[in-house]
Amino acid sequence: MQETSIIPPTTRVPWNRGRIIGPKSPLKPKHIWALRTRLQLANRTRDLALFNISVDSKLRGCDLVRLPVSDVHLGDAVRLRATVCQQKTGRPVPFEIIEPTREALADWLTSRSLRAGDGLFPSRSRRGQHLTTRHYGRLVDQWVALIGLDPAAYGTHSLRRTKVALVYKRTGNIRACQLLLGHTKPESTVHYLGNEVDDTLILFEQTEI
Repeated sequence: MQETSIIPPTTRVPWNRGRIIGPKSPLKPKHIWALRTRLQLANRTRDLALFNISVDSKLRGCDLVRLPVSDVHLGDAVRLRATVCQQKTGRPVPFEIIEPTREALADWLTSRSLRAGDGLFPSRSRRGQHLTTRHYGRLVDQWVALIGLDPAAYGTHSLRRTKVALVYKRTGNIRACQLLLGHTKPESTVHYLGNEVDDTLILFEQTEI
């Protein structure tokens, strides 16, 4: 009688094993300043410019890496404000470019002699192409690790959420946050802010008048 060998099925590793699923935590102001300092000391001109504009603009990674120089630079100076149309929703997102970001962008543009028609963050390995979103994600992991944070708990959306989370905590204004993020519905903004909204509601409930 011929024996039949039974091959055990291949065990599939869950894609989310070891990962923290759900909204990534926004950075705190102390994290922002710590990271700026570390990147400055390391003379990482591009990374400092990319980090600062990611926090200021609140753009998704796909929109951030595709920014042309002309969106942030006009004439011989970095713009004070800019507006970028999102790929996902087609809605414009206005944002202010604060002084530390303007200085970092000016240093980066000078170091690479970038012109208005160039991409703001060109790829170093693919001529004529921009930085990829995957590379941007890897950079974010490196940045948060520089200041002792767990890269598994943070991501590119941490930078997108950072300023909006602070605005919401200070004002409780969902409509303002919706405009800053370029969401089409306020429900999307509530879901996106997640714990920040829950924390504020708890504070309201605990406040007696």
